Amino acid sequence: QVQLQESGPGLVKPSQTLSVTCTVSGGSITTSDYAWNWIRQSPGKGLEWMGVIAYDGSTYYSASLKSRASISRDTSKNQFSLQVTSVTPEDTAVYYCAADPQSHIDLALAVRIGTLKRLDWGQGTQVTVSS
Repeated sequence: QVQLQESGPGLVKPSQTLSVTCTVSGGSITTSDYAWNWIRQSPGKGLEWMGVIAYDGSTYYSASLKSRASISRDTSKNQFSLQVTSVTPEDTAVYYCAADPQSHIDLALAVRIGTLKRLDWGQGTQVTVSS
C-alpha cells in the first residue's frame, strides 16, 4: 500500500489557475502497479473523479473537465500534479489524490459498473476559490 500526501495553495482567485500536487511514498509512479488519480468533493456534493495519469505518463480526463484540467508528473520527485484553469467558486472543494492498483482509465465508469475494488487515498487538501 502506498502513501499519498496532497499539497496546494489553499486559496485561489477566480479566473486563475489552481495547482495541487501529490507526493507518493512507498511506491514509484513509474511502475505499472498503480494508476494515479485526482478526485474532488465540493461542499454538499459527492465525490467527482477528475482524471488519471498512468505509469507511462498517459493521461485521461473526465469529459466535464477535459478542457480545463491537466495532469502532469515529476518522476524525480515521485510527484504528480493537477492544474485547473479559469477557476470559479464552483471549483471550491477538497482535492484528493488516490492510487488505483487496477489502473482503470475511467474511475467514474469503474465505480458505476462495480469493478473498482480499492483505492489508496491521500488525506485531501482544501482549495477555496474566492476573490
